[in-house]
Amino acid sequence: MSKITLLFSLCCLLFFGEKERQQLDDAKNLKSKTLIQPPYLKPGDTVAIVAPSGILKNRQKEVQQAVELLKSWGLHAVVGDHVFSQDNHFAGTDAQRCEDFQKAMDDPKVSAIWCARGGYGTVRIIDNLDYTKFRKHPKWLIGYSDITALHNQFHNEGFESIHALMCTSLTDALNDISESVETYRKAIFGEPLQYNLKGSQYNRIGKVSAPLVGGNLTMLHTMLGSKTSIDTSEKILFIEEIGEYKYHIDRMLQSLKRAGYFDNCKGLLVGDMSKLRKNTTLWGSSVEQLILDALSDYDFPICFNMPAGHEKDNRAMILGRTIEMNVSKEQSSVIFQK
Repeated sequence: MSKITLLFSLCCLLFFGEKERQQLDDAKNLKSKTLIQPPYLKPGDTVAIVAPSGILKNRQKEVQQAVELLKSWGLHAVVGDHVFSQDNHFAGTDAQRCEDFQKAMDDPKVSAIWCARGGYGTVRIIDNLDYTKFRKHPKWLIGYSDITALHNQFHNEGFESIHALMCTSLTDALNDISESVETYRKAIFGEPLQYNLKGSQYNRIGKVSAPLVGGNLTMLHTMLGSKTSIDTSEKILFIEEIGEYKYHIDRMLQSLKRAGYFDNCKGLLVGDMSKLRKNTTLWGSSVEQLILDALSDYDFPICFNMPAGHEKDNRAMILGRTIEMNVSKEQSSVIFQK
């Protein structure tokens, strides 16, 4: 080999080696970067109510209650043009639901986007959303359940969002869901969020501080393998579920596990597991034990009894925000950083 050829080869190795190191550093920085916090709301701000998922048949009353609730806090509300549209299972066609959501994202006068309900349908529109104008005027996304697909996408785009009640949660007297409503108000106005949770014999004790991500387990499972799947490395994962068989919950956890979802996870926060269905062949253990068994290969803290999900007591949480989670058998605490 000539000296010139050898020198060229060494230069290539140095150049491409440095390039590869830079790519690794960039990837590491992307994972560790702090998400953008949209401006907290103040009296006079506007909230857009949209329906990116299921149909809102005969739900005008709840949406009007939502408008009145916002008004009582000094906020204005604008209801999407297609919120009450109907297209089989959905609140309008995919194009109509996407149009309403995009309009809310693009409007600089809108400070928050409140989803009217979940159900199913968000995953059908998320790939058509454009974040160009949103990045210039970030705003809060609010919702849960099927809205997890959007929470994931917002997180991957670099923004915090709020896991909290939706308009159809207002079917009961507000006194019956006072904690849900009050913590939602605190979240959007930037007041401190801190929860003391009742203990559980199933809790895996420990103390950890890390960003909180997650949402509905089925939706997290649905996102696997797509660009909307979230990176749980060095983060605390929150999960909740409704209407599933225990074996299906186990199957989803096993799928996430095989995909490496929990390999570098810092902790697990478990919300409500509501209205679980009974199979003819009984599972044989509690859902808490099911979760512990599925994650027995890991040693991170696991905290049960977070009041968030498909029950009346659905406390607001800021996804993407760093929390301190202190877990014991007697009582646990979840404290959101300012």
